[in-house]
Amino acid sequence: MASMLIQHKVKDFVEWKKVFDSAIGLRTSSGELSAQVFRDASDPNSITTINKWDSLENAQKFAHSPELKAAMEKAGVAGAPSVYFLNEA
Repeated sequence: MASMLIQHKVKDFVEWKKVFDSAIGLRTSSGELSAQVFRDASDPNSITTINKWDSLENAQKFAHSPELKAAMEKAGVAGAPSVYFLNEA
């Protein structure tokens, strides 16, 4: 199973979470199976998500999609995210 780990800062977690939650249909139609959201213990606007995907190819395609870029801008992501693609060992 493929996973995608994304780390980034946001301007406001509550606003970011609203956009993240509203994009579930976009993510699942792209092959996402599940998503977990974590907040840094010392900086609540520093976010890590771990998303499981049906394939590495779909995860990579979604990560480079204009729809994701637009959603991140709308959600108030500050700066470029760090994105990692992972295969379960």
